[in-house]
Amino acid sequence: MLICNSCSHPWPDSEPRWRCDSCGNPLRYESNAMFSPADLAHRPATLWRYHEALGIDDLANRVTLGEGFTPLVPFRLGDQSVLLKLDFLCPTGSYKDRGSTVMVSKLKEWGVTEIVEDSSGNAGASVAAYGAAAGVRTHIYVPASTSAGKAAQISMYGADLVRVSGSREDTAAAAWDAAGRSFYGSHNWSPHFLLGMKTLAYEIAEQLDWQAPDWVVAPAGNGGLFAGLYLGFRDLFDGGIVARMPRLAAIQAARCDPILRAWNAGLDEVPGIAKQDTAAEGISVAKPARGREVLRAVRESNGLVRTVDEESLWRMLSILGAGGVYVEPTSAVAPAAAAALAREGVIQPADRVVVTLTAFGLKATDKIVAHQA
Repeated sequence: MLICNSCSHPWPDSEPRWRCDSCGNPLRYESNAMFSPADLAHRPATLWRYHEALGIDDLANRVTLGEGFTPLVPFRLGDQSVLLKLDFLCPTGSYKDRGSTVMVSKLKEWGVTEIVEDSSGNAGASVAAYGAAAGVRTHIYVPASTSAGKAAQISMYGADLVRVSGSREDTAAAAWDAAGRSFYGSHNWSPHFLLGMKTLAYEIAEQLDWQAPDWVVAPAGNGGLFAGLYLGFRDLFDGGIVARMPRLAAIQAARCDPILRAWNAGLDEVPGIAKQDTAAEGISVAKPARGREVLRAVRESNGLVRTVDEESLWRMLSILGAGGVYVEPTSAVAPAAAAALAREGVIQPADRVVVTLTAFGLKATDKIVAHQA
């Protein structure tokens, strides 16, 4: 069953739908189906090991490239020990594959053969890849400023790449117009894409022997990853699989911080803002589609919202590289914030901290080279 996040109207999951037909707001998938840890031992090491929770009626419709179950490795950020979740090692080089595999599998189950998507780059590449694997024609709208590597990747998957002049929001508006002629397979709006995001929480808990960490620090742009983390850990807690919820830290770029502003103002919704350019292009979103869900996740997990400035972002990118980890600039905001929170004493030395790294550095090599010049 699909439930509207705003008006709570229920909709069947048996026909194509990406938003509430009554009020136009995002939907969430609700089901009592859940996996048991005892059943996982002999399943493949992909996120489909959790298939009971992923909303696909017939697994014959599954579209997979072997995504998920990425490494969780120790790393030092100054005096603080953390665990880096290397989700940039998913098949297309970003964590977006978690959502794409589930969303495109559902599209296949529904019989949808053509979709429109808009993206700053990573989600577009991911949806294009899974669309190609499924035989679904994809039209991917990206800002003209999108990193060259991401644009090339989208084209190589055979997608129709549409470059849009202007902002990320202009790109979304162009895709919405096109969606009137084709199904909107949006990673920001699809409730099934969000189901895939929950698997990040499932994996972290399983890799820690079903112990929740003290903190999970993750970037927040449109909010899908962060909302998925919360919902995944909530599934595990409600099911008695973990004993407590971790505290969740939502990290934004200082030049684009609508969630922080809403958090500081005590709001339940996230109003749009006038943003500045940031190297963290993957979270440069002036009005997050799932901002309300991010605020709820932060509050209910006793978490927080922080920002990272451009200088700290680039410094952390170098620190990670010196430790053998090459990620795109957007991915640097979470470890930069974790390091700052540890210095301030918000994160304690004995805390178990998981930091998500979302996309591979090769996707943004042109911008990294330009910064180094």
